[in-house]
Amino acid sequence: MNSDKPEILIVEDEPAIVQLVEYALHAAGWSTRVAGDVSSAWECLRERIPQMVLLDWMLPDESGLRLLARIRAEPRLAALPVIMLTAKSMEEDKIEGLDRGADDYITKPFSPRELVSRMRALLRRRLPEHGEALLRNGPVVLDPNTRSVSVNGRPVEIGLSEYRLLKYLLAHPKRVHTRAQLLDRVWGDHVEIEERTVDVHVLRLRKALGDAESLVKTVRGVGYTLSNPQDGDL
Repeated sequence: MNSDKPEILIVEDEPAIVQLVEYALHAAGWSTRVAGDVSSAWECLRERIPQMVLLDWMLPDESGLRLLARIRAEPRLAALPVIMLTAKSMEEDKIEGLDRGADDYITKPFSPRELVSRMRALLRRRLPEHGEALLRNGPVVLDPNTRSVSVNGRPVEIGLSEYRLLKYLLAHPKRVHTRAQLLDRVWGDHVEIEERTVDVHVLRLRKALGDAESLVKTVRGVGYTLSNPQDGDL
């Protein structure tokens, strides 16, 4: 989505739990969508890919495990972080959920503070671009808490799209990203933007970085990468 806030899809049919979870997530600075059954959840996933799914095991139409299996079988969704929320507390149930591809498992009733803490930990591991720690590479420092960027200790003016692009590149250094991947991860797969538009934002980003512009490198025929200052040209 077009925001720095991680979006969480809550797949849960109990209104009281939905209200509790939404309150905790909004207080943590995240946005939410809610689906009360597997069918609605799948439509939400087709419309827009969130940063994480909180998935109830027992749902009105199908088991949450069935939705989890569909998520893991879909290439565009396979890496999507999923936490199971369930009243099933037996060890074999937890093992089954984790074996089916869940990243974590929280038993009802649960502490909202623990839930948020475990979600933050999972986001740090799986989606570091949505973390809250300082991101740095050579002279470039990005502070997610103040949404500011500095080069050699001096603040720089940077547009919102360029900020998001830099944040993603800093969170995944030395990895080569295609234009399609950047569109998906930075702007969201639902946004109608041509791949070549990425080139425009890269040019603007390099201009904003000034003396550090060479950190953003073009990989011919592939896309872009963020190098270390010590690296040579690609």
